[in-house]
Amino acid sequence: MVVGDASIEIDVLVIGAGPGGYVAGIRAAQLGKSVLIVDKSELGGVCLNRGCIPSKALISAAHHYEVIKHATSIGISAENVTVDWAKIQEWKDGIVKKQSGGVGMLLKGNKLQIFNGEALFINEHEARVFNDNETARYRFNHCIIATGSRPIELKAFPYGGRILSSTEALSLSELPKSLVVIGGGYIGIELGQTYAKFGAKVTVLEGSDSILPGFEKELSQPVARNLKKLGVEVVTEAMAQGCEQTDKDVTVTYTVKGEEHKITADYVLVTVGRRPNTDGDLSLELAGVQVGERGLIPVNEKCQTNVPHIYAIGDIVPGMALAHKASYEAKVAAESIAGLPSVVDYKVIPAVVFSDPEIAGVGLSETEAKAKGINVFTGKFPYGANGRAQSMNVTDGFVKLVGDKDTGLLVGAQVVGAEASNLIAELTLGIEMGATLEDIAMTIHAHPTLGEITMDAAEGALGHPIHQLAKK
Repeated sequence: MVVGDASIEIDVLVIGAGPGGYVAGIRAAQLGKSVLIVDKSELGGVCLNRGCIPSKALISAAHHYEVIKHATSIGISAENVTVDWAKIQEWKDGIVKKQSGGVGMLLKGNKLQIFNGEALFINEHEARVFNDNETARYRFNHCIIATGSRPIELKAFPYGGRILSSTEALSLSELPKSLVVIGGGYIGIELGQTYAKFGAKVTVLEGSDSILPGFEKELSQPVARNLKKLGVEVVTEAMAQGCEQTDKDVTVTYTVKGEEHKITADYVLVTVGRRPNTDGDLSLELAGVQVGERGLIPVNEKCQTNVPHIYAIGDIVPGMALAHKASYEAKVAAESIAGLPSVVDYKVIPAVVFSDPEIAGVGLSETEAKAKGINVFTGKFPYGANGRAQSMNVTDGFVKLVGDKDTGLLVGAQVVGAEASNLIAELTLGIEMGATLEDIAMTIHAHPTLGEITMDAAEGALGHPIHQLAKK
């Protein structure tokens, strides 16, 4: 079907239906705007379909498998524990399908128009949307660009065959016996560790001097210990040079301090970062939207581009490329369009690595706080001294709180250990609301829970620890 040259009027055009785009569309519709949301792939974007959700499903499956195999220490033995990889993939895909369907239901329930296809700017107020079967021209009052990002492809490691991006690594038809991971950041560690738990021989090649270079070493060390326990070989200061693949395997050449090495595996997974989707066929130049360094679109505190009625959010704007940041910016953009006084405030954005053990951080680290001239005091409490952690057999890790001694305020927190991804929520809210470490220490935490570790860390910082000896 082809619509004529006349433009269809719409209040808000949203390009991209990921965690930024679909949230922006729903919020704008709630505020009385007519909304068209355009995406050429599945609803929910990369995060839901080819990133966050499917990866966490595989991580969870690997965790269950490992727990069953190593439960003898708590008196449980299981024989002939096997992995049905096809069944795991089917289960994972079912979760993705359910989540994507839920997004579709929410969009339709909020009366958004959905177009499965691409959008191309004609000018600053018009865009053409199209797919193989239909095309239409829309005139919009406002536009929110939320096109997300994609894995960076290295020239020496073009994706295809046995060279994988994170997308292909989540949907392998076979469980690899060996895997080389290029990049020891959070994606590489999460997926490398997952396949190692399923029995693959994994080698991680990291260019810096340690894995998870964005985190302090005291946080990454427990993960490094677990990788070693799983038999994962981590090669730091390694520079991948190229590879040769056959129909059965792939051989990677890399150098360490100038010395050349080779390693052969079933697959090589390249996880060296992501690139914003602003260099495609959007024709941003026809709308007058400026694109800055590294393909990122500069925006103001309302998420407006240099063209005031066109907004940009998520991975295509400066800042951390996180789904929850995109969703936050989505609400700010939609509310700004509706005339509300919403502006972004990045005071606290939690970051989580779903490694084993998990890592989570929010606010300032001790090093960052000292660099800002803050009179720092800290509290740190180990999982190993917590009753609930012992009963769960997850005693590796700690909670560390960073405070401003002059005000007592909590300014940062780091957690490494089981359920760190959940524990960080309380600490994020604490910084957001201006809580002191005394507030946290005086808050009654349920017993026995992992949350008590946070309370114990606060008590330690204040100098009156109950469940550990005070420092002298």
